[in-house]
Amino acid sequence: MKNRFNDKEMRKWLDDFNLPHPLMIAGPCSAETEEQVLKIAHDLKNSDVTIFRAGIWKPRTRPGGFEGVGEIGLKWLQKAKAETGLMMAIEVANAAHVKLALEYDIDVLWIGARTTVNTFAVQEIADALKNTDKIVLVKNPVNPDLALWIGGVERLYNAGIKKLGVIHRGFSTYEKTKYRNIPEWQIAIDLQSKFPDLPLICDPSHITGKRAMIKEVAQQAMDLNYDGLMIETHNDPENAWSDADQQVTPQVLKQIIQELVIRSASFEEDFNIDMEKLRAKIDITDSKILELLGKRMKVAEEIGAIKKAKNVAVLQNKRWEKILEKMVADGEEKGLSEEFILKLYKAIHQESISHQEKIMNHSSN
Repeated sequence: MKNRFNDKEMRKWLDDFNLPHPLMIAGPCSAETEEQVLKIAHDLKNSDVTIFRAGIWKPRTRPGGFEGVGEIGLKWLQKAKAETGLMMAIEVANAAHVKLALEYDIDVLWIGARTTVNTFAVQEIADALKNTDKIVLVKNPVNPDLALWIGGVERLYNAGIKKLGVIHRGFSTYEKTKYRNIPEWQIAIDLQSKFPDLPLICDPSHITGKRAMIKEVAQQAMDLNYDGLMIETHNDPENAWSDADQQVTPQVLKQIIQELVIRSASFEEDFNIDMEKLRAKIDITDSKILELLGKRMKVAEEIGAIKKAKNVAVLQNKRWEKILEKMVADGEEKGLSEEFILKLYKAIHQESISHQEKIMNHSSN
């Protein structure tokens, strides 16, 4: 996988900015009026924001909602760029969007989560952008599929597009959580591990769905060494035509940026020594956790054998609900969040079921 493209080459556009801070992309979820676009752009002009974003075409989950102003919004962005000097960014979902974006000299194009999941659409966009020198960013697909995310980048790279990056905006789930889209940080971390020089930008607005949580998630991204943030910013968030709850004012954005703690990427010798000692302890603990899980699955297999002998169903919902309730309570006493405990024990429960099913369906003949 690593040799399919040169991620250092893709990072050059970001390094060329030579920013003393993470890359900041900000602007309204949707371009609504010329006045609104210009007002927000001017409010962001004297800030750490480098790229102004605005939705021109808005893919909505259900019909009937505001789906963007279309081509006229591109004229507003041209004017905003001329007046403020900010680079302009929009989402594109098909070749027609790309054609118009290039005609209006939009600087940055991003592929949204709903589009990333459609390989035909991504290829269509890649073909329309062939050999462009525009910056192209790929949001993660709506579902937690790392290979699909990487595949989108590869399609663009294979079309001769070298100024690339990815945006982490969280993943859809049917479960009720505190997030609009659960971050699943480990997926982004795995992406970083595979391609450490591929620019990684976090979208706290779509992860949280709530303006009150944006600072918290933005800081988490900085702690994980992300290269930048994309934060939806509106001069009148309460009355925004789309995604009102997750937008902040330019003033609040500036405060968030000011209060962000940027971690050092370099280590001193004493730090490394201390970290190695602590990491060694974690390695030992991880081994013990796996050993205990292995023992737990052996007990699950014994239970499966008894259920098979008595012809009892594998899934026992009442027992499972009691386990979950107890583990959440016990976890809370140990400083573990309910969200973590639920994820952990659902995974353990599924593995236990798999072990028991093997026993139940194993023929002795």
